[in-house]
Amino acid sequence: MSAQEKPSPAAAVRRITVPQIASRKGGAPIVSLTSYHAHTAAIVDRHADFILVGDSLGMVMHGMETTVGVPLDLMIMHGKAVVRGTQRSLVVVDMPFGTYEESPGAAFRNAARVMKETGCGAIKLEGGTRMAETIRFLTERGIPVMAHTGLTPQSSHVMGGFKTQGRSEDTWPAHEADARAVAEAGAFAVVLEGMVEPLAAKITEQIPIPTIGIGASAQCDGQILVLEDMLGLNPWTPKFVKVYGQLGPMIEEAVSAYAEDVRARSFPTEDQVYR
Repeated sequence: MSAQEKPSPAAAVRRITVPQIASRKGGAPIVSLTSYHAHTAAIVDRHADFILVGDSLGMVMHGMETTVGVPLDLMIMHGKAVVRGTQRSLVVVDMPFGTYEESPGAAFRNAARVMKETGCGAIKLEGGTRMAETIRFLTERGIPVMAHTGLTPQSSHVMGGFKTQGRSEDTWPAHEADARAVAEAGAFAVVLEGMVEPLAAKITEQIPIPTIGIGASAQCDGQILVLEDMLGLNPWTPKFVKVYGQLGPMIEEAVSAYAEDVRARSFPTEDQVYR
């Protein structure tokens, strides 16, 4: 093969597509994590099927108490960074509170802006039956939608906090109806969050699109966690999180050692200065 015929690095890597994720229903488990910036996205990209630029960035990176205060411009800024840092994974960007609930038309304008400005492959929005009309409106106009039911953080004020859903079996039919509604409306996958295990497993069996669990069931078609949670960077760890690394103490140790070196004038040394 001549130099002219060699494929470019960009051409050699193809992004995972929405149809590929949708086709994984009942197949190999779908791997996903959140990411909010280019350098962590580049690491996650080598292992995840899709990366979610979640509005959880408001709490994780900006110190907000809930996700309600996250503006659209902030999601777009972080979405751009993650797309720039990745080559392989499908990138999904959360629609923040107040950008899609008003009407299908308003949702389309904001979702189209997110996709055009970030280059992401899909958007995610919260809500079940009440959002079915909007999901159908978006998907019919070329915007792939990942749905999100169960514990929906943007509705935490209405729910009275971040409460596990489905504790009472009397509530199960409503959650099942939400999942069916988003699937029928055209969502290619649905996140099931903060939901008792048997309910999440039942919904996974019932609907034809992949379910992505977070605090749900191992029977879901895939799983997602907030990256900072599973890396031990969050001082409070939710019950549903398995901590795969302890970066918090490692960062603390490194910063402490640096501070001691600076105060002792032992940094920089000859190796770190220019002559």
